Amino acid sequence: MNLIEDLQWRGLHADCTDLEALSLRLLQGPLTLYCGFDPTGDSLHVGHLMGQLTLRRFQLAGHHPIALAGGATGMVGDPSGRSAERNLLTRDQIDHNIGCIKAQLARLLDFDTAANPARVVDNADWTAPISFLDFLRDVGKHFSLNVMLAKDSVKSRLGSESGISYTEFSYQLLQAYDFLHLKETCGCELQIGGSDQWGNLTAGTDLIRRKLGHDATAWGWTFPLITKADGTKFGKTASGAVWLDPAKTSPYRFYQFFINTEDAKVCEYLRKFTFLSREEIEPLEAAHVANPGAREAHRALAQAVTTLVHGADACADAEKASKIMFGGGLDGISEALFQDVVEELPTADLGPDQLSGEGAPLIDLVVQAGLCPSKGQARKDIAAGGIYLNNDRCADIARNVTGSDLLFGRHLLLRKGKRNYAVLRTPVA
Repeated sequence: MNLIEDLQWRGLHADCTDLEALSLRLLQGPLTLYCGFDPTGDSLHVGHLMGQLTLRRFQLAGHHPIALAGGATGMVGDPSGRSAERNLLTRDQIDHNIGCIKAQLARLLDFDTAANPARVVDNADWTAPISFLDFLRDVGKHFSLNVMLAKDSVKSRLGSESGISYTEFSYQLLQAYDFLHLKETCGCELQIGGSDQWGNLTAGTDLIRRKLGHDATAWGWTFPLITKADGTKFGKTASGAVWLDPAKTSPYRFYQFFINTEDAKVCEYLRKFTFLSREEIEPLEAAHVANPGAREAHRALAQAVTTLVHGADACADAEKASKIMFGGGLDGISEALFQDVVEELPTADLGPDQLSGEGAPLIDLVVQAGLCPSKGQARKDIAAGGIYLNNDRCADIARNVTGSDLLFGRHLLLRKGKRNYAVLRTPVA
């Protein structure tokens, strides 16, 4: 498959300003393209992966990718997909966020290849020096208010209770000017983005043709927004967004997010979020249809994306920690990895001296952890071999637990049956 065919097979084509003309242009040789990332936070999240991965697919096909960090547009806020206006950030906050985001972009894009290295640019570099009057005269005059009001991102906000400020209304002019600037300075011919960016992308192609002539080459390409099976936003969990920064979302939790992908979505995500080939993905899809309970596709997805974002070593550690939840051994597990697991489980505190001396009866601890409603039930479950301490089966109803049983000097991992876990821990001094 050529690049366009591969993107279509992966479900990464929502719309294109002129698909036939772009396809012909790609046959003529490498082109320069860009995707923008507004630094509204100090980390990108998994929802931003589509843009990065699509840039990387173009780079692997020999094209020249530009990642745009929106130092200027980030101070305004994109109304696309928003029901209310963003909080405005200071220049210092924007600069800090850009520094963090650049490091994350370097994980997926190749900045060192001699043939077609990726670049990071900041639109504040060319936008900040322009006066308001110059921008109105040189850019604003090329936009029809009727057309701007007709954009979906604007129409949806105009009909909302919060409305839309002039600041956000002007966002599409800034993004259009970015495309024009990159066209003139870098020969950039293609802008890519999520389907909610369609209005902003076409504003850019229109501006380029008005300023440079109708024969100027400029295209917009959108990929579908990723959603869960129920149509809700992708990349959110009960505890919040799934970040690319390991300090905000650990590699273990990142791995868990993908391995817990809904069955109805796992094959779609394999195509969109990994660089596995069609020959590798289609057997995984067939295996998933035949036996979804084996979760072969889920593991391949989680391994591939975690390795891309955090590296092979972090992925291996995350897999090792994940196996704890399936009764795996604890040998070789670091305290930090175990702590990641603990934070996903119900926990309760042990008394200060509860495990001293002869220790505490396992029966009592099982009840204390909430795994059994009574000592009688705990006794039956232990005798039947259904209770595990630190993933080792305990069938002795007279078993006492002492401080020597603590993992990392602080935790007891208790399990009933296959997947019902709880943790008891000593309180922090």
